Amino acid sequence: MDYETKADPLDAVFDGATAEVAVVRPMLSGARIADPAKAAFVDGYLRRGSEVELKSFSGAVAADGGFAVPKEIDEVIDATLKGISPIRAIANVVRVGTAGYRKLVTQNGVTSGWASETATRPETATPTFNEIVPSFGELYANPAATQAMLDDAAFDVEAWLAGEIATEFAKAEGAAFVNGNGTNKPRGFLQAPTAVTNDATRPFGTLQYVASGAAGAFVASNPQDKLVELVHALRAPYRQGAAWVMNASTLATICKFKTTDGAFIWQPGIAAGQPDTLLGYPVVEAEDMPDIAANSLSIAFGNFKAGYLIAERSETSILRDPYSNKPYVHFYATKRLGGAVTNSEAIKVMKFAAS
Repeated sequence: MDYETKADPLDAVFDGATAEVAVVRPMLSGARIADPAKAAFVDGYLRRGSEVELKSFSGAVAADGGFAVPKEIDEVIDATLKGISPIRAIANVVRVGTAGYRKLVTQNGVTSGWASETATRPETATPTFNEIVPSFGELYANPAATQAMLDDAAFDVEAWLAGEIATEFAKAEGAAFVNGNGTNKPRGFLQAPTAVTNDATRPFGTLQYVASGAAGAFVASNPQDKLVELVHALRAPYRQGAAWVMNASTLATICKFKTTDGAFIWQPGIAAGQPDTLLGYPVVEAEDMPDIAANSLSIAFGNFKAGYLIAERSETSILRDPYSNKPYVHFYATKRLGGAVTNSEAIKVMKFAAS
């Protein structure tokens, strides 16, 4: 009994401490905090069309009533675009705040000179500056779902919408980055003027081409030599990071080329996720590149990070429209996008002509 009496006060002390101390566990590594803006956007705006919740979290409301996509969802769209849009994956992509983006590019670089320790330093020549103004346009997609699909809790509306938008955007921008005419859309690199002259004499903004040697075809004898010539038309600094761009039909023709000792010049990727290579450089398949035909520019080779600029607004806007096509709910997604050749020395093309 004496032991029980002495233990009672001790138990009381621990009971009180347990009641007063709140147990706070640290967040596990990799755990994510739910984003209230994202939840309001997905569960409020996309599923039910409620703008009250969304406005309390986001002030980015477009003039037409559309809302800026939360950062997490926009990053999924951008990652998917980069994965399936071939030119975006190799070009220089910059985020801009307005459609008035300008870029200055120096031609011939800054000149220098040599002098002795005590000699005067004459003034060196001033480089020529060229202003690059990417052609902008508004890219849009308009996927639709039924309200019953949106009301279904098992329907992942976030993943569905991001995938639909990214797929439609990738198709449109992929064509524009190659052949866009610059009118309310990016100006594609194949729309730049071309000349056979080299970098020292060719006007700024004009791409150099290497002739295939035959009209609408490769030359019959050693056609791979023309590809080697195209590679070395590109100056050495640009060859680091360079890639081939062509469509599947053209690649199928080139895959059959062999060296004099019988080895194929095209090599498949030796590991999962690694690109195929041609003469040691990765090959990017772009279905919007033209098929081989008379005077076609069916093959491009260059450092697109240095040669082609994609400028885009940092967010995608979405307008929910449940009225235009009942019982479907449309999601009108828009994004400002521009593109232009910034360095015509960094990209070379092959023209399928005799000269």
